[in-house]
Amino acid sequence: MARVYNFSAGPAVLPEEVLKEAADEMLDYKGTGMSVMEMSHRSKAYETIINEAEADLRELMNIPDNYKVLFLQGGASQQFAMIPMNLMKNGVADYIVTGQWAKKAYQEACMYGKANKIASSEDETFSYIPDCSDLPISEDADYVYICENNTIYGTKFKTLPNTKGKTLVSDVSSCFLSEPVDVTKYGVIYGGVQKNIGPAGVVIVIIREDLITEDTLPGTPTMLKYKIHADNDSLYNTPPAYGIYICGKVFKWIKKQGGLAAMKEYNEKKAKVLYDFLDESKLFKGTVRKEDRSLMNVPFVTGNEELDAKFVKEAKAAGFENLKGHRSVGGMRASIYNAMPIEGVEKLVEFMKKFEEENL
Repeated sequence: MARVYNFSAGPAVLPEEVLKEAADEMLDYKGTGMSVMEMSHRSKAYETIINEAEADLRELMNIPDNYKVLFLQGGASQQFAMIPMNLMKNGVADYIVTGQWAKKAYQEACMYGKANKIASSEDETFSYIPDCSDLPISEDADYVYICENNTIYGTKFKTLPNTKGKTLVSDVSSCFLSEPVDVTKYGVIYGGVQKNIGPAGVVIVIIREDLITEDTLPGTPTMLKYKIHADNDSLYNTPPAYGIYICGKVFKWIKKQGGLAAMKEYNEKKAKVLYDFLDESKLFKGTVRKEDRSLMNVPFVTGNEELDAKFVKEAKAAGFENLKGHRSVGGMRASIYNAMPIEGVEKLVEFMKKFEEENL
């Protein structure tokens, strides 16, 4: 069967050449006579895999030496607790709530200290990013938290908030490696890899070393201490070994594409094809304020639920998978991550034009 165009929000499309390479190595990784799935995480072969993955990620993102790169488990959602457990030294943190994941992170932080919601776009179903140029940052805040790209709602911070000198913590799950990033502007950048980088089961945390201390909240489990993982080079316990191996292959694939600047250019070109059509369409419309649109996740609606359902069904039959929108927004959503080829977006737009002609 031919491969479909997979617009899933995550787990999501991976580069075909990465999948083929992994298939070729499935039974025998580089003459070891075994699969990476079967390999000891303490072996020389695996040590090379994880070290190379980290080195390539550092090169791609230009990560300074005073930041640790951790490959962890528990997905991005486990970080909602891990961040306050490790960083809430004063017991205070400020949260900017621009979607469901930031909201969940904020609710989780409330269990560990005083979490302040200092800005939110919930009043308009998270369809925009609030002005963050002059927020009421708490004087004793340990950090300011954002979710940089909102997978469900299709919004993206184009300008980072003015944290007034406080540490910025950012969940970048759905825009990870989609464009260049200045790591020095953050204390912590983290993300689940299952959108742009690899299979579900790995979360990457990039954290400034001064934030990694013994001083965690009382009762913090050993497995949830950054210091434990940093001191053990992400090998305190058995890591999600195969997932990290695939991430490493994707890092090499991105380098081959020309790195993050080339990735951004390609992603902008792809997104423009879809957004330009949505802006002209008489049937479909985007749900996000123009200046806050994500390059990765594009939600759109017809304004008629039955017609939306018909579109999703007919699109699936035509080989366009996972276009149904999240239940909290309805309609449709096309996630067009790094590995989605531009032809996929062009063919989707062709299909949308045809659907519009038939249903207007």
